[in-house]
Parts: sequence; structure tokens; C-alpha cells
Amino acid sequence: MTNTLYDALIKPNAANDAVFLTLDDGTHVSYASFVSRVAQLAHVLTNAGVKPGDRVVVQAPKLMDTIALYGATVQTGAVYLPLNTAYTQSELSYFIADATPTLVVCDAKNEAAMSEICGGDVRVMTLATDGTGSLSTQADTCDTHFATVARGPDDLAALLYTSGTTGRSKGAMLSHKNLLSNAESLTDLWQISSADRLIHALPIFHTHGLFVAMNTALLAGAQVRFMAAFDIDTVVSELPASTLLMGVPTFYTRLLGDARLNSELVGNMRLFVSGSAPLLAETHTEFEGRTGHRILERYGMTETNMITSNPYVGERLAGTVGYALPGTEVEITDNGKPVAPGEIGMIEVRGDNVFQGYWNMPEKTAEELRDTGFFITGDLGVKSEDGRISIVGRQKDLIISGGYNIYPKEIEDVINDVAGVLESAVFGVAHPDFGESVLAAVVLDDPTLSTDAIAAEVEPNLARFKHPRQYIITDALPRNTMGKVQKNILREQHGAVVSG
Repeated sequence: MTNTLYDALIKPNAANDAVFLTLDDGTHVSYASFVSRVAQLAHVLTNAGVKPGDRVVVQAPKLMDTIALYGATVQTGAVYLPLNTAYTQSELSYFIADATPTLVVCDAKNEAAMSEICGGDVRVMTLATDGTGSLSTQADTCDTHFATVARGPDDLAALLYTSGTTGRSKGAMLSHKNLLSNAESLTDLWQISSADRLIHALPIFHTHGLFVAMNTALLAGAQVRFMAAFDIDTVVSELPASTLLMGVPTFYTRLLGDARLNSELVGNMRLFVSGSAPLLAETHTEFEGRTGHRILERYGMTETNMITSNPYVGERLAGTVGYALPGTEVEITDNGKPVAPGEIGMIEVRGDNVFQGYWNMPEKTAEELRDTGFFITGDLGVKSEDGRISIVGRQKDLIISGGYNIYPKEIEDVINDVAGVLESAVFGVAHPDFGESVLAAVVLDDPTLSTDAIAAEVEPNLARFKHPRQYIITDALPRNTMGKVQKNILREQHGAVVSG
């Protein structure tokens, strides 16, 4: 019996006694014991009535058993559906009603609330940080061997919901082939091997932490320092013994804010990867100056896993996300037709990594997934003559003022170059004459810097129609759990602001 994802990621490690996970309490989990734990949890799933194709919803702490549950779901032929641990009861009610799972696994402390949401129609089991959750305790008495359920490349392995910043959150259907093809491309491109030790401080309910980090580690047989969350002291202490860090921009700004970060501390490190949100050029430059390492930035999304990457060997350019991954096609288009190099257009992608469509949303699938297999990402970008991709912004963030298309990132780059500015977010709000007016939210490094001073430096570098009509000084930009700026919140907060 073949099971595409299980056979590639987990089965080969059944007799591997090397360390897979090192936990916060110092516990070492070998690959072989992890494979046994996956089997035990697979028995629990089938005993709970989970059948091939059923959804298993997981809103649980970041534990070894949570990762093993992912493996067990794959081994039983079911569909793994991780949910952000910050979601509210209202949000959870939507996801559970939409996905119609057979089983929901939650943090033990949330069992009563989750049971209320499920209303007795869905089985609820628990995971707890002390190992006392019902899922773990039942697994402890189960056989360490499980007859793997056959699943092919096109069978669903996971269902991940998009962040839902506009409209209803959509469930992206990801197949065994989608996940494995991407893991294989990244493992090869980034030269991940059993000699690597990955610092894993990302959440595991998201593509980055679950599929990019864990799938590549499993495929390569790498060791993982598995942290419950990002903690600067812990990360600093682990850097000398590690070779690889996958993070979001916030990880790198926090490291740069620590005086202990220097080239000696990271002397054993091989690669720093950043994604999930844009990395400022200043962060690139400062990190290289302090450590001698140039961060590798890549680009992906829920529906496609990773799409592009700066090269492992070659120039990593700040402000770009590199080249299409092997086996992945990336086109920059205008109404579906490719534009010339250097021209801004819609980023479209085709390849084995591209999802199968949106769960229960055939109309939305038809809107965003072309018959040719190209997925319309909603991101605007530019392709250089040699194929390097740069992201300009989201289509929904495009500002149209007085008939002109205005790309926020172009303005943000100019604002961010002003001495005393830490970062900025440019967005549009409704305007009675121009359609939209340009606003800029700005976080300062220098509290004495005035908005007039910012405007004086910005305006000579941009056409008049691109000038922000108002600068809003703020302590911080609103972000989601992966560090992406939530411009929808800025628009909601300042939508009543109208300025000529």
C-alpha cells in the first residue's frame, strides 16, 4: 500500500535512531520513536471514527504530539486542518461548520468551549502541555505499528484556511503531491540534510512552520530544536549549536535588537530564511553587517506553499523574492496575458505545488484557478529580464486615485528611507472626488521627527499623485500572527479620514 506523503516523510525514518526533536525541557525524541508515536496516534484516530478523507481539526499547543498528530492524520488517509490558536469561538464555529470534521483536537483548557461549539455532533479530544490530554493518554496504550492507509498524489492531505482579511475565510485544499513536491524542491534548493539542526520557533498552524519547516526536516532527516514559541534568550543560546533558522521578519529585528548577536555567535549557522511578510532592506543590510550572513527571502502563500526563493548559491537581493522554484512557473500578467519584463502585473503560478481549489467554494475556485492550471495569486509583482521576482503589493491594496494606479510599496520604500522612520504602511481610503486618497501610517525611530519633515523628504522623490495626503504616527502597525501588516485594519480605523 502506498501513501504518497507518509512514504516520503515518515516511513523512511522508522529505523532511524538519530535525534529528530529536541524539546524545551531538554527531551530528545528520535526519529524512530516519533514514527512509533505517529502510529499510536493513528490508532486513536481510527478508534475515534476517523476515515480516509475525513477532516481532523487541530487547534492545539505546539507539542511533539501535535506534530505526530499531523503524521498520524496523513497515515490514516485523513485531512489535517490546523487552526490558529488565537481564533475566537465565533471564528471556530465557522471553520467547524464549513469543514464538517469527524474529530476536533484542542488544548485541554479549551475543551468545554470547544465541546459547546461542536454541540455533540463532533468528537472532541484534547492535547495538554503536561501530556494529560485525552488524545495523548489514549495513544500511550496503543500499538506502535499501524497499517498505513493507501493515498495517492492527488488525494487531499491538508485543508488550510486563508486569513480572511476580505470576505469569508477560504479553505485551500492541498494534496499529497502539493506538499511533497514543495518539500522536495526546497530541501534540494536550500541543501537541507541530516547534518542540519533547525531552530524551529514558528507556529505550526501555518504553511511556514508546518510544511516548509517540518516537511523539509522530515524529508532530509534533519534535527529540529522545537520551541514552543520564539524566545530571544533561547534562540541566542541555540544559535552556536544550530545550522538553520526559518523565521519571519520580526525574528530578525528582535535578534538585531540584542547586543549578543555577532558573527561569532552564528559561526556554525549555514542559512537564515525569512518569509510570511516582507523583510525591510535595512534589516537585510544590518543583519549582514552584524553576522556576515545575508538572509534568504522567499515567497509563498497558503494556496501554493512556496513559489519563489532567492538563491542559496548566488546573489540574494533585498526587496526581491528570487526565482521560481524548480518545477514551478511564474508569470506576471495583465488580464491573463504576460507583460514585458519590468512591467507591473498580476503574479500567476502553475506547478505541482498549486492547490486543488477552495473547499465548498466552486465559484471562488473558478475565479482564481484558471483552466490552464495557473493560480491568480492576488499579488502584484515585477519580473526582471533574468526572471527574478519582486513583490509590489496585493491587488486589494492597490490604490486608484484620480484614475492613476498607485502601488503602496513604492511609496513605503521612499518613506522608509527617511532617517528616523522605522517602518510604514501606505493604504487608500475613500475620497469623494479622487475615488481614493493616499494615507501613510508611520512608526518612528526618532520621536522628534515631524510629519512635515517626512513629507518634505518624500515629496521630491514621488509624482504628486503618489504623495500621502496624511501621515499618521503610530506606535506599531497592526499585524497578524505571521507578521503581515493588516492594512484592512488601517483602512477601517482611518476610513473616515478624507483629505484633498
